[in-house]
Amino acid sequence: MRIPILKLYDCLLVSIQWELDDMTALQFQEDLLHKIHETSANGVVIDITSIDFIDSFIAKVLGDVFSMSKLMGAKVVITGIQPAVAITLIELGISLDDVLTALDLEKGLEKLQQELGD
Repeated sequence: MRIPILKLYDCLLVSIQWELDDMTALQFQEDLLHKIHETSANGVVIDITSIDFIDSFIAKVLGDVFSMSKLMGAKVVITGIQPAVAITLIELGISLDDVLTALDLEKGLEKLQQELGD
């Protein structure tokens, strides 16, 4: 099952609505990078509110998605990080230095628009 990626003005919006398995996570990574390239998106908001926990592989894939999106010129905002997910990301050393975060999707969109100067 593929994760929908919506275009909203010059940004992409992703809401992950179920726990990720390895294949879905890898497909999402590929799909998002292609969509950034295809649309020349300046920003990406990824809502992970529905993800209660992640394993080390999913954490690495998400960290890679953040870094790869940045390399392609898109600012990333992650919304809805659950406590267990935050703990896992930090314990595994996943770098979130240049990734903006927000509590919910609405605040994430606002933060991205501020960052992009819109």
